[in-house]
Amino acid sequence: MTDLTKRTLLLSLAASAVAAPALARRSPTQPFISQPKFKAEDQARITRAQSYLQSLTTGSGRFQQTDFKGRVTQGDWWLSRPGKIRFEYDAPYSMIVVADGKRVNMWDPRLKSFDQYPLELTPLSLFLSKNIRFDQGVIITEVTSTSDGFRLKARDRRKEVEGSITLNFIEKTKGGALTLGEWTVTDAQNKATRVKLLSFKTNVNPKADLFILNKPKGVK
Repeated sequence: MTDLTKRTLLLSLAASAVAAPALARRSPTQPFISQPKFKAEDQARITRAQSYLQSLTTGSGRFQQTDFKGRVTQGDWWLSRPGKIRFEYDAPYSMIVVADGKRVNMWDPRLKSFDQYPLELTPLSLFLSKNIRFDQGVIITEVTSTSDGFRLKARDRRKEVEGSITLNFIEKTKGGALTLGEWTVTDAQNKATRVKLLSFKTNVNPKADLFILNKPKGVK
């Protein structure tokens, strides 16, 4: 896997400003983005989504990733909030991406490469944070109805990181219980990578060592 492909892969899951040049880091002196004024129905959706994400504790399942070139990969994932998530890609990629609460670590066994990025600089922190807020560091810029629920488009309020993330929520009945169905990361060049959760089991008990990924011995 080339370094560019690795960055595209990381963009979908970690989207680190230090990893992907397309997500260019801006000066912290840039003015904040103001959140739009939403109608009552859309504001209620934002509140429900925030409460739902805050209530998530553990989960596991299968995921499918489609990058901006249409390439599709799949794998398994595990969640333990706050701060921890693991993605294992099926062969032939066989990559592992782990957020351990502070960092996002990525191991590519084919290239024998290990990369590490601050969790706080990634879209993963949007739903891994201990306290999820859509009116501080991250704000919602769009709310859109879908055939099976709604989606929220969010971005960095401080404009320190270019690009956006769109979260799709599924509700079996209008106003009913929510499920996070997928998310799409769009970079500054408008290239989008989608991660769809093919299955989502809640109230599981993932082992603690799933969220530990150290650099293998002998890897520079």
